[in-house]
Amino acid sequence: MADDMEKTEEPTSKKIEDAKKEGNVPKSQDVASFVTILVAIGAFIALFTLMSERVVKLYHYYMSLIGVELTKTVIVDIGIVSLRELVFIVIPLALMVAISGVIASVMQFGFIFTTKPLEPNFSKIDPIKGFGKLFGLKKFLDGAKITAKVAVVFFVAFYFLIKFTHELQTVILFDLNSQIIWIIKKAMILVSIMLILFAVFALLDLLIVRFQYFKDLKMSKQEIKDEYKQMEGDPQVKSRIKKLQMEMAQKRMMSDIPSADVVITNPTHYAVALRYDREKENAPRVVGKGMNNLALKIKEIARENLIQVVENPPLARELYKSCEVDSTIPDALFKAVAEVLAFVYKARGEKFNR
Repeated sequence: MADDMEKTEEPTSKKIEDAKKEGNVPKSQDVASFVTILVAIGAFIALFTLMSERVVKLYHYYMSLIGVELTKTVIVDIGIVSLRELVFIVIPLALMVAISGVIASVMQFGFIFTTKPLEPNFSKIDPIKGFGKLFGLKKFLDGAKITAKVAVVFFVAFYFLIKFTHELQTVILFDLNSQIIWIIKKAMILVSIMLILFAVFALLDLLIVRFQYFKDLKMSKQEIKDEYKQMEGDPQVKSRIKKLQMEMAQKRMMSDIPSADVVITNPTHYAVALRYDREKENAPRVVGKGMNNLALKIKEIARENLIQVVENPPLARELYKSCEVDSTIPDALFKAVAEVLAFVYKARGEKFNR
């Protein structure tokens, strides 16, 4: 019994779906941060011309105010112009960064809409539990992880900055334009190195988060049994299972139609496919049957495989009602079916024998 209660089994798809509905998803903050930073840099580069034009425009506006008396109207105008230009400078970049944050989350666990995390839960404000979480092992590990990342970033950045300073003795001899190009080049190198580091951190964090997530969702054997019992009693699940079984049976039936000797039709409402293996069976066997659209599909497959389609409404209706798929026909219908098969075999140059 103790083994049944140990959480040793992988979570079922239902357990994972239930966790998602509650807002419990494997979200890596490092991945979201990395994507946001990447998009922010790309957006800044793409919007740099637009932003610089706005900054220059704002600068010229301020310069035009030199010597102008600061009345109430002028101050209001300064505020409106400044706010408008700041909006044009900041909003496009902010929007792209915000959208990137949403995309980073959707990339990790798909689109989920749930209000469960917003529902009041007074157990979350329990001071005793909160104190335990504050000094728990998880908080300690999270703190250690952040400290380690900061230390690595600081060490790498410091290492390259020291390397760059060794070049300063030569750089100070350059003209101003060359010095600016050198600074931009080194800044791009440093940014690229930082992005690679953040990408590594994001990948490691994603793997750790997903590992911990599925570990926390692990189930005991008893939980799996209880879930299975619960699902078995769910009418929607039963209906779904029944539908899948019917679809599988229909596919299997359709794959057997090409082996039929004849298809007897109504001619439009019913279609029954029969096969007669005289060496193995004592009577013809129904390999497929259907009504309306399914009947049309059976006839279509029959024609594609050069199987004789015979119109016999009374026999087609009786075969459909009294025979199941993969069952032999009853003796009462054998004479009528034998006449049809004799006609088919004669058309193929064969002889029909019971």
